[in-house]
Amino acid sequence: MTLQLDPDLLRTFVTIVDAGGFTQAAKQVHRTQSAVSMQVRRLEETLDRVLFERDGRGVRLAPDGEALLGYARRLLKLHDEAVAALTRPDLFGLVRIGTPDDYVDRFLPEILARFARAFPRVQVEVNCEPSVNLRRMLAEDRLDLALITCRPGMETGEVLRREPVVWAAAERHLAYEAEPLPLALFQPGCAFREWAVASLNQIGKPYRIAYTSASISGILAAVTAGLAVTVLSRSVLPSGVRSLGSEEGLPLLPSATITLHRGSTVSAVAECLAGYIREGFSGETAPMPGHIAIPA
Repeated sequence: MTLQLDPDLLRTFVTIVDAGGFTQAAKQVHRTQSAVSMQVRRLEETLDRVLFERDGRGVRLAPDGEALLGYARRLLKLHDEAVAALTRPDLFGLVRIGTPDDYVDRFLPEILARFARAFPRVQVEVNCEPSVNLRRMLAEDRLDLALITCRPGMETGEVLRREPVVWAAAERHLAYEAEPLPLALFQPGCAFREWAVASLNQIGKPYRIAYTSASISGILAAVTAGLAVTVLSRSVLPSGVRSLGSEEGLPLLPSATITLHRGSTVSAVAECLAGYIREGFSGETAPMPGHIAIPA
């Protein structure tokens, strides 16, 4: 009898990895934790392979789980695109999405291009604002979807991705050696700005905010010119900019969790785009499976 992989089981498996554990995954798939565990057991029985291993801190991906993860993502991507193309080809309307500026160039072009090919009659309106403003816009019903940055452990919404946050400076300049440290940061309300200032204050390192911009292009203009140091997600560092750390006398920064939030009423159009966003953010620079513990 030909072995069949249930997409529902694969989706739960991928959600556990992306959410960082069984408990958070259960909330996202709207099942109990025991039901999620049962789904994993069914998938393991189908494959006759162990997908997760328990350790002192919780569970982690087993080698066979690591091998399955890439295949599972591709299978679910094709499954969802086929369903969307065949069941909602005439979908139309407007989706209003909000995102911090630094995610736009790195993630959105491919997501929006794929969505537009499948649903050419849907209009997407993109608003670039700091996370604190996006929360307010959601509450005021001015957005349908929003990408919001959170500290790990303080997440709300659907977890899409976890990102290392790093200090960054031009490769051929030594702005980090200046006293006080010149900073190029996003405007007040940006989580990265708050984390940068708090971490420097904690170690007593002098600094000055030399440049402020609402756009990542404005920040990078100062950084690449060698005029300042900034704080960014590691995945958005462009060519010519490198990460800095303790060797340069800079403190450790929190990791960032990118979460997807929905407005008070979510249309079929918005929910469809949410699926494309989920897929687009599950890329290669998320934490590598098998190298981090996943709480049970």
